[in-house]
Amino acid sequence: MKIAVTGSSGLLGWHATARLHAQACAAQYRGDDPEIRFVQIDRKTFEDHSALTSALEGVDGILHFAGVNRGEDAEVEEANPRIAKQLTAACQSAGVEPHIVYANSIHAARDTSYGRSKRIAGEYLAEYAPRYTNLILPHIFGECAQPYYNNVVATLIDQIWKGDEPTVNPEGRVQLLHAGTAAQMAIDAVVEGKCGTLSPKGRDISVVDLHDKLRALHALYTTNVVPDVSDPFDLALFNSLRTAAFPDLYPFKLKVTTDERGTLFESAKGLTENHTFLSTTRPGQVRGNHFHYDLIERFVVVRGEAIIRVRKVLTNDVHEFRVSGDEPVAIDQIPFHTHNIENIGEEDVITFFWTNRIFDPSAPDTYADPV
Repeated sequence: MKIAVTGSSGLLGWHATARLHAQACAAQYRGDDPEIRFVQIDRKTFEDHSALTSALEGVDGILHFAGVNRGEDAEVEEANPRIAKQLTAACQSAGVEPHIVYANSIHAARDTSYGRSKRIAGEYLAEYAPRYTNLILPHIFGECAQPYYNNVVATLIDQIWKGDEPTVNPEGRVQLLHAGTAAQMAIDAVVEGKCGTLSPKGRDISVVDLHDKLRALHALYTTNVVPDVSDPFDLALFNSLRTAAFPDLYPFKLKVTTDERGTLFESAKGLTENHTFLSTTRPGQVRGNHFHYDLIERFVVVRGEAIIRVRKVLTNDVHEFRVSGDEPVAIDQIPFHTHNIENIGEEDVITFFWTNRIFDPSAPDTYADPV
């Protein structure tokens, strides 16, 4: 099966392609061919009909996340139907009749320029596509969201990390759905042939409570405490918060106490179940080269010299952190960022690992992918 993802550089598009990439990594690790091949379609591809046509050749499904949600009213109202027509014209040129999953919005029911634009685009796609899924989404948030771009969670997080005091509407409420949840629903719709309207419910929360929750998560994390993230919504918010701080926050220093007996430091504290373990890595050896969906994982080198490398999946953006057991620091791994640790010294590296849940071999949340 081949799936095309439009708007692949946006929040939903990146979460969808990252998940498809994870499935491909898992298949490769097993020695199997990927069940799903995917192609990323960005704005530049949309501007070139022949490039768009070429990208769509042989596709079985399209996750249509590309769109315009801000700008002058006339521009917004015209944009989404035009993009839908560009997509269907390219499908016709490519000779394909794919299942189209359209990321629609709860605003489509409103009589606004954006609402009308989304509604008309959806109606056009529904008329064209032999198999069509109308995925009506509430407010989307998640890791790597862009602040100050119609995303209240990302904006609040950015202001909190900067130490700003946000202006919060005391009457405001939002329905929040994690981008990963929405992306997986879109993928499943194509794979399982789900047509019609899907309306996932978000978490209803006041903007005041959202701000307070993010503040509380931030306060715990900056005092070296991982909060209670047993609620998937809280886990998604916390992962969004700490992802927004990457890479500037890391590595962060740990409080070290030294006396005649030696050295003591707290490597991690958690308010839920957790898993701790140690590893040794011989000189010149590398561990890791994998990523996770939502696992919180902390690395602390307690002996030796090492480099920890982190790369955002589907990019070539690699960050390197040189660490030493002589000065213990913590580096927390970010969702959908593949990572490894290399011993660059002459003695074994001893690394302490902490995760927010006990390892489950039946659901390891680990996907091999070289940094």
